[in-house]
Amino acid sequence: MRLSLVLLMLLAQAASPVATSAPVQLGSEVLAAGGFRELQDKRVGLITNPSGVNRRGQTTIDLLRGAPGVKLVALFAPEHGVDGLTRAGDTVAQATHRPTSLPVHSLYGATRKPTPAMLKGLDVLVYDLQDTGCRSYTFISTLGLAMEACAESGVEFVVLDRPNPLGGLRIEGPLLDPDFRSFVGQWEIPYLYGLTCGELARMIQGEKWIAKTGKLTVIPMRGWDRSMVWQDTGLRWVATSPNVPRISSVFGYSAIGVFGEIAGGSGIAIGTGFQRPFECVAAPWLEADALSRTLNGYGLPGLRFAPFRTRFREQPYQGVELVFTDPRVAPLYAVNFHLLDAIRQITGRNLFADAVRSGRNFNMFDKVNGTDQTRAALTAGRNAASLVRAWQADERQFRTRRQPYLLYPNKTALSGSPSTDPSAPRASTPAPAPAARPDSPRPTQPAAAPAPSDHYLVTIRRGDTLSKIAKDLGVTISDIVEANPGMDANQIRIGQQIKVPRRR
Repeated sequence: MRLSLVLLMLLAQAASPVATSAPVQLGSEVLAAGGFRELQDKRVGLITNPSGVNRRGQTTIDLLRGAPGVKLVALFAPEHGVDGLTRAGDTVAQATHRPTSLPVHSLYGATRKPTPAMLKGLDVLVYDLQDTGCRSYTFISTLGLAMEACAESGVEFVVLDRPNPLGGLRIEGPLLDPDFRSFVGQWEIPYLYGLTCGELARMIQGEKWIAKTGKLTVIPMRGWDRSMVWQDTGLRWVATSPNVPRISSVFGYSAIGVFGEIAGGSGIAIGTGFQRPFECVAAPWLEADALSRTLNGYGLPGLRFAPFRTRFREQPYQGVELVFTDPRVAPLYAVNFHLLDAIRQITGRNLFADAVRSGRNFNMFDKVNGTDQTRAALTAGRNAASLVRAWQADERQFRTRRQPYLLYPNKTALSGSPSTDPSAPRASTPAPAPAARPDSPRPTQPAAAPAPSDHYLVTIRRGDTLSKIAKDLGVTISDIVEANPGMDANQIRIGQQIKVPRRR
C-alpha cells in the first residue's frame, strides 16, 4: 500500500504543471479572463491584422465581437492591411471587412495617422498587432501616431500586449537621429530595442515623443519575462506580413534586411524570390563553401552559416543559409555588416563602394539605419567590428533610459542563472579576437579572487578568445567589452588581464 502511494505521488509530480514553465498569456487573453472590464459599455475600434490572434487561433476581431458589453464598430488597417496580404510599401485602401461588414480605415494610404473623422463616435481604440522587435517595421510607427491621434480626439488608447519575438534583453544598433525620422524610424530607440509593444507605448508617452498624450491602458501579459525569445513562449507564429511568414524570417529580417538595401543591384538575393524571405543570402557569382567558411570563422555566437544552393529563374545561386543555434545570444544587426566584410574578403568586391559608384540613392538606407553615420563609416572603409563598437554608447544610454517603462522581469537573472545582462543586455558582439596558439585545453578560470567583488580578474592564456571566456564564465562578449572600457576586443594578447562580470 505504501509503495503504491509513493508511485502515485511520483507520477503526480511528473505530470504536475509545476515541472514545466507556465504558458504565456497574451494581453488579449488576460483581457478576456478579466471579463473585458476595460472595454465594458464602450464603442471600440481595433488596429489589427491576422497576427492579432490568441493561442487558440481566435482572432481579436472575433474575440471582441463576441464579448458581452463590448461594441466593436470599426477596424483600422496598418501596412499590409487587415488581411495581412498587401505587399510592403503598397497602399492599403479604405474598405469594408467582408466577414463582419465593419468599416476598415486605412492607416497606410492617404494618411498614416487616424483622422478625427475615423475616430468619431469611438470611446476607445485598441491595438493588437504582433511586431518584430525591429525599429524599421512600421507597426510601431502606427502605434505611436494612433496614440497621438486618440489623445487629440479624447479617445482612450488600449494596448493588448504581446511578446517581443527577439526577447526583452536584446538592444542593438545606433539610436535614431531625429533628423532621419520617418515611418521606418519614428522613435528615438536603437534598431533592435528589446521592448514589448506595451512597454514601447509607455515609453512613447513618458518621453513625450508625441505632441499630445492622453489616456493609455496597457493590458500586460502573464508568464512572459525578458529572457524569452519567441521560441520560448509556446506560441505559434502567424505571418505578420507576406515576407515574414516564419519566426526564422523575423530573426533574418533584422540580420540581413539592411544588407539587402546595400546589395540590391549586385545580383544578390535575400530569399524573397526563393520563398525563403530573410533566411538566406545567395547570388550566381558567390561560392557557398567559401562564404560559409569565412562567416563561420568570425565566431559569432548562436549563429551558423550553412552552405546554400538553389536554382532561381533557370540560374544557379549559391550562398549561405542563416541557422540560429541559440537565438537568445546570436547577434543580428551586426550580421548585415559582417556579410559585407566576408564577401569582400572572398571575392574582392566591396558592395558598398559598388553601390556608391552606380549612383545608388541611399535615402532609404539612411532612414532604416536612423542615421547617416553608418553610411559615413562604410564610406571610410570601416568593418563590422568597428561599427559594433561605435553603437555601444547609444546602447548603454538606451538601457538606462528605458528602465522606468519596463513591465516584465528577467527571471533568469533573478534566479542567478547565466544571463546576457541583469537589466537589459546587448546582443551585438564584436568580431572574435584571433586565438593565441593553443596548449592543452582547459576551462577558463579566474586568475585571482574577484576584484572588485562583482568581477573576476582573468589573465589571457594561450588558446583564449573572448568567445571562449564568455562561454566558460556564463556571460556574453558584450558584457566583457563593457567591463573593460578602451579594450580592443580584436587584439587581446597573452598575459593581458581583463575584468569579467561575475553572475550572482
